[in-house]
Amino acid sequence: MFLENKELDKHVPIPLYFQLKELIVEEIKSGLYPVDSLIPTEKELSEQFDISRTTVRQAITELVQEGWLYRVKSKGTFIARQKIKQDFLQRLETFREQMKRIGLEPSTEVLDFKVAKASYEVAENLRIEEGEQVIYLFRRRFGDGEPVVTVETYLPYDKCAFIKDQDFEKVSLYDVLSAREETRIFSAKRLVEAVEANNSDVQYLHVRKGSPIQLVHTVSVNKADAALEYSIARYRGDASSFQLYVYVDPT
Repeated sequence: MFLENKELDKHVPIPLYFQLKELIVEEIKSGLYPVDSLIPTEKELSEQFDISRTTVRQAITELVQEGWLYRVKSKGTFIARQKIKQDFLQRLETFREQMKRIGLEPSTEVLDFKVAKASYEVAENLRIEEGEQVIYLFRRRFGDGEPVVTVETYLPYDKCAFIKDQDFEKVSLYDVLSAREETRIFSAKRLVEAVEANNSDVQYLHVRKGSPIQLVHTVSVNKADAALEYSIARYRGDASSFQLYVYVDPT
C-alpha cells in the first residue's frame, strides 16, 4: 500500500502539504513503486491522513511541477521517470552521483575504448595538434536499466595513457583521473544545445528518430588550465533537465 504506516505530524509548525510531499518523495526514492505506477487519489489520501483535499491537491500539484509525478486526465496521477538535473554552476558530479541523488541505480556499458587520432574538432578542444594520439572512450549510461545518455570522451594520450587498463564499466573516469594531480579535473566549460535524435540515438537510447535530445559538449581542465577531456554527451530529452543560475549584476 502506498505510504503505508506513514503519518503526518500535526503538532509541528511544518505545513501539512509539505510533510505529505516529503513522504511521497521518500516513497518514490525507495524504489518500491516503478515508474508509471498509479498513486492513490486525492480523496483516498485525504481520508488516509485525515487532511483536506485542498492540502493534498497542493502537495500533488507541486510534485507534478517538480517532475516527481504526472497526471493523465480521467485516469489519475502516476509516478514519473526521474530526470537527471544538471546544475552547471555547482560542483561537477559523476554519473553515479547524479543517479544516486535521484534514487536510480547507475550502470555503464563501454561501447568502444581505443587509441585514435585527433580530428580537427577534438584537437581544437584539447589544444593539441590534429592527428595526435588521443584515448577514445564511448559509453552508454543507464539508470535502473534504462538508457539515459551516450558519452563520447577524448583524452590526450600523453597525459592519460595510464587509464588504458581500466574497466570503465566498474570505475568512474573522473575518479581514475583524480588519482594523479596533473589529471585531476579542476573545472569544466559546457555548451548545451537541443537537437533531434539520429539513427545512433534510436539504437542506443531507445528513442524515436526526431525526438528531442540534449547535446552537451564539455571541455575539462586541470588546475594549470591544461585540457584533459573533451566529451560529447547525448541525453534523452525525456530523462534529463538542466538548471542554470542567473545573477543580477549589482553595478
